[in-house]
Amino acid sequence: MINAYEDPGTPDCRSGAHYLWWLVKRQAPRSTLGSLISCLWMILLAATPYLLSRAIDEGLEPGDDRALFGWTAALFGVGAFNAWLGIMRHRTMTRVRMDANFRTVKVVMAHAVRLGAALPRRVGAGEVVTIGVGDVQTISSSLTVIGPGVGALAAYLVVAGLLVSVSLPIAAVVLLGMPLLAVIVGPLMRRLQGTESEYREGQGVLTARIADLAGGLRVLNGLGGKGLVADAFHRDSRRLREQGYRVGAVTSWMQALGVGLPTVFLAVVTWLAARLAAQGAITVGEFVSVYGFVTVLVQPVSYFVDWAYEVSRGVVAARRVVRFVTLDPLPDHGTADAPAEPSALHDPDSGVRVPPGRLVALAADRPAEAAAVVDRLGRYASTAVTWGGTPLDAVPLAQVRARILVADHEADLFAGRLRELLGGHGDVDDATAARALHAAVAEDIVQGMSDGLDSAVDAHGRNLSGGQRQRVRLARALVADPEILLAVEPTSALDAHTEARVAQRLRAARAGRTTLVTTTSPLLLDHADTVLHLVDGKVAASGTHRELLAAEPGYRALVARDAGEARDTDDTTTEEAVR
Repeated sequence: MINAYEDPGTPDCRSGAHYLWWLVKRQAPRSTLGSLISCLWMILLAATPYLLSRAIDEGLEPGDDRALFGWTAALFGVGAFNAWLGIMRHRTMTRVRMDANFRTVKVVMAHAVRLGAALPRRVGAGEVVTIGVGDVQTISSSLTVIGPGVGALAAYLVVAGLLVSVSLPIAAVVLLGMPLLAVIVGPLMRRLQGTESEYREGQGVLTARIADLAGGLRVLNGLGGKGLVADAFHRDSRRLREQGYRVGAVTSWMQALGVGLPTVFLAVVTWLAARLAAQGAITVGEFVSVYGFVTVLVQPVSYFVDWAYEVSRGVVAARRVVRFVTLDPLPDHGTADAPAEPSALHDPDSGVRVPPGRLVALAADRPAEAAAVVDRLGRYASTAVTWGGTPLDAVPLAQVRARILVADHEADLFAGRLRELLGGHGDVDDATAARALHAAVAEDIVQGMSDGLDSAVDAHGRNLSGGQRQRVRLARALVADPEILLAVEPTSALDAHTEARVAQRLRAARAGRTTLVTTTSPLLLDHADTVLHLVDGKVAASGTHRELLAAEPGYRALVARDAGEARDTDDTTTEEAVR
């Protein structure tokens, strides 16, 4: 079985069915062993009625106790051996399922790492959660039917062959039963795939909405929009429930057929065998064996229906995994070297220019437009940005990431020690951490923890307040000390007093380094060397904060609004100010 450090291999992403077959091939010896054990197990199940018929015809009917004892002993031995085979079959197929589960998890996680910071821009959190929670389990469960499916086919053919020696009409009925079953179940499989796909899509959307609600509940309460969003969620969940009912309807039909068709099959063949026995065409022992054979066939036929159901669901789940792992990461065709010395970044789409060694602030009427500029400057989106005259797309991505850092105010904080969070790639020494924490006005966070820098931080920083999380993120960016720092709303969750200190210390900490911050806070704007006012995605004006206040009414209205909002929240955020 795959271990935690083994390369999972390159998946076959041509389709969901090809992906499932790739999982089978990656553990071909185990899959083959499971199929062989299942074949032998089911064939020996079919041998039971044969041995029983011999015990009746050669021992019980003529009164031969010796023959009766011999066939009974053989029947017991076969049953005991088959019980052991059943255990080994289950154990082998469990390993097949676990390998498929872990391998798919590794494939998905490896691709998520390759996508990196582009992941949230390419796919929603709900989609990833749905794949990890539901689709991986569905895929692994679908592979469990490999052994029983092959074994069912083998048992079906063996029983049909044995029935030929008893009665050709009965053998013909058995052989024709399986194609008839495929004709009945086939349309239901196609319908199940369609309804299951719709349901999975809706499930991913709803999961994403739950995550958004959980993250923004406080904001919704403040805006009075909780009821409106709750009503929308109720409508979406009701729609998803109705889709689930449609999936359940198809599923119930397939499961009913899995129980009902074998029973009808058994009744037809038993009726035919009883007529032949009454006519003297077959012996009583042969009649018993036919009944036993058909009883045994109930399980293989049920497996066929179950196999169709599980594989159909597995294909749907595999399609979602394939769609995820075929998302292209940011293309890297760069062959040109990055500028040898600190150089300006220029975005021709917006007119934003970030000169080297300066603190530039980007104030936008719509924050999303400023974030889009940062994405282009940091090469997280298709970009025409130049770096020292060299197209940013032409520079190898590794060089870009080594020298340009985008610090998002909502970047993830992983569980671990505070020292590890600040260091990023590893531990950070006390002196470097102290400087970064001081610049981010975050010393109080360390002082309030029992173990200082070695204190544990929960996943997503849940044991920190919103302002503390933001200051830790800023400190982490300052520890990295990149040549170019692009910080998105680095003080949006801070009160005015703390924000003023962060603005002053950030300028000092980044002296001589290139820094761009997106903000509309006058406290931060006042410390910038240059402020760029972005309107409709374009630079409408540039200058110092005080120059723009005096000359640009639109800019004055923007920052005055922000200052008013900050004053309104000062009373409710004094906790941050005293820390």
